[in-house]
This record gives sequence, C-alpha cells and structure tokens, in this order.
Amino acid sequence: MAQTNPARRATGRGTAATTVITGLGITAPNGLGTEECWQATLAGRNGLARVSRFDPAQYPATVAGEVSGYVAADHIPSRLLPQTDHQTRLSLTAAEWALRHARLDPAEVDDLSIGVSTAASAGAVEFGQRELQNLWSKGKDHVSAYQSFAWFYAVNNGQISIRHGLRGPGGVLITEQAGGLDSLAQARRFIRKGASVMLAGGVDGGLCPLGWVHYLTTGLVSTEASPDRAYLPFSSAACGFVPGEGGAILLAEDARHARDRGAPALATVAGYAATLDPPPWDGGSRLERAMANAIADAGLRPGDIDVVFADAAGDRKGDSTEAAALKSLFGPRGVPVTAPKSMTGRLFAGGASLDAAWAVLALRDGVIPPTINVAEPAPEYEMDLVTGEPRPADLRTALVVGRGFGGFNAALVLRVSD
Repeated sequence: MAQTNPARRATGRGTAATTVITGLGITAPNGLGTEECWQATLAGRNGLARVSRFDPAQYPATVAGEVSGYVAADHIPSRLLPQTDHQTRLSLTAAEWALRHARLDPAEVDDLSIGVSTAASAGAVEFGQRELQNLWSKGKDHVSAYQSFAWFYAVNNGQISIRHGLRGPGGVLITEQAGGLDSLAQARRFIRKGASVMLAGGVDGGLCPLGWVHYLTTGLVSTEASPDRAYLPFSSAACGFVPGEGGAILLAEDARHARDRGAPALATVAGYAATLDPPPWDGGSRLERAMANAIADAGLRPGDIDVVFADAAGDRKGDSTEAAALKSLFGPRGVPVTAPKSMTGRLFAGGASLDAAWAVLALRDGVIPPTINVAEPAPEYEMDLVTGEPRPADLRTALVVGRGFGGFNAALVLRVSD
C-alpha cells in the first residue's frame, strides 16, 4: 500500500535525513495518555483483569488487558462513531495525542509531505463480528454499509489519514507484534526519501468472542485466572501470554524539519533490522541476527546498548529462544532487560510500538521500567531482568525487540538525540 512521495523532488534530502521522534500518543490497558501510562508503568500498575467486554466464562482463558475509562464520544467526532469500532477509535485518539505532544498542526505542513505508516493484525474484528451477527439474526438489510471498509486491516491507517488530511506516503505492515517496529522503519525510509513527518506505530484490539477464539487457536494463551499470575515472561512459572488491546502512535520527523519548527527531539531512530524464520516458525532461529543487524545499522556494538525492551513471549519455548539470543549477543547478564508489557498483555500490532514509546520515555527520564509479577527470571536464562522497582540508569541507547506469529522478527535501536 506504499505510495511514492512527491515531496522528495522538492526537498532533496535523500538518504542522509535523520529520523527523530517528536511526539507520542498512548492508549494502553494501564493508562490513557502518554504521561498517565508512563507513571502507571513506573509504578508497576497491572492493567490485566478478568475480561469485562464479554462474558469469558465459557472459554478456557478469562484474563485480558483492556483499555478502561475510555469514552469514545469524548475523543472522536460523532460522524465517525458509526463507522469505527473500539480499536480504530483508540488509534485515532492516539494519533491525535501524538500530534498534540509534538505540537504539530498538520495544516501547517505540506499535505504531500506528511503521511501515515501503521501496523495491523486482523483489522477491526469487533466491528466485523457485530455486522455478521446482524446478517445472521436479522438479514442483509441490517448490515451497515460501513462494513465494506470498517473491518479492513488498513482501516486505522486510512481513518487517521482522512481525519487529518494527510496525503503523503503511507503503508500498513502485517507482521503481527513485529509490525510496530516495522512501521517505524518504514516511516524512516519515507523520511529518507523526502517526507517531513510520519505518524507510525500501531493500535490493535480484538477483545470480542470472534477475536478471542482466534487468540485461543494459537495454543499459547494463558489459562491462569489470576491477573497477577497469568503472564509471567521469563519466569520458571511462565504459562503463556495474555491478549490485550491498545498501543502507541509515534510522530517520526525529519530532524531538520523538527529543528526548523523548534520541536525537541525525544529520541533518534538509529538502527533497524528484520528477519524471517523458516517454517515451522516456532524456533526464533534468526532473532539474534535481527538484533545484531539493527545494532550494526546504528553504527554501534552490542556493548553500546544500555537496555533491551524484550518481546517477552510468556511461554517457556518463546522465552527460551529470546533469552538464548540475548545471551549469545550480549553475554550472560550482559545488559538490563525489561518487559513492561507484563502490565498490559500482548497487544499484537500495538505491542512493539508501545515498547518503543516506553523506550523513548526511558531514555528521556533515565529510568528502566520494571517487569511485574516476576520475582526473578528462570536461572537458566542468565538474564539481568529488571523486576520489582524501576531502575535508574544512565541510558543513551535502547534496543526494542518484536516477534510476530509467522516467523517475523524485528529490532529497533533508539538513542538519545544530540
């Protein structure tokens, strides 16, 4: 879905352009808004609870990370409410907040020079389920005309573009949880080709019966009923992941454009790489290569990385694969590792972008958020996992790791801007 950017001819910036992050918009199970979520994350506030959006009693898994306290009518124009579901509304809100955080009015930027690159997994599942129920129970005349696009995997990208009049480059990455990093990398590519500003990241959610059954088919969802025991990444007691909703939209900007308008850079997108594992897609055999290549792309060595925001699968096999890759690359306990998604659950296409937003905030404040509910990692992982309390640290660089079902691996390096 990518399109060429006419602004390239006008700017002449080419591949030398540096991409910085100037705005963040977060809608997460443990906090609405960037600072609220960040403070909740530092406090170790658990956003996991028994599912309330539908009755989960008939399913083996009952715990999820739901975004609570969100009233769509307070954030979304009334004309958009009939044509969007919860996930798309959260995405629109996160994009609006990212623009505000960056103090950027899209009307003041050439509309061909500002675009959107987001991640998606299955589209607006909740909207699709409702219309299918109308079809089955009432007939075709009761199916919304908006069903023609509201369920589509690219709906978040399109709605953000339309709402803000963004006509620049765009694209949607379908690489599940790795997608949040892939979308930021695509934004960097577009900026190197001449775009000035890109909204990037992902917001996902399918917490409805149709989506829930889909999650359960992975065989990796935790069936533990206690929210404090359901998702324990890197623990000896790890028993699967907890599905969640939400994510983050980040405003990526050409560094020169940001300087010209007086916008402070929160972090620099320094390096990125992606790999694809061969079938059966459960070995993570090329995860280490993705991390190593991202570090090299940033012009760094493994010893230069100050913190890793882990993918944190939450099942023993997935955790073992990631721990082995980290140990091979950094050495035993060679770098602090954290998994704050233990407070939100796995957010699918929104997960890695939220990790990236947390990494930006960690670099800003010099503190590593904790992994909650895990007293210590399984000893065989030989991992310096940050648990319990936030850890103050002199942070200059952060590595964010994302893996998606189907063998997708992605790694992103962020550094403090000069």
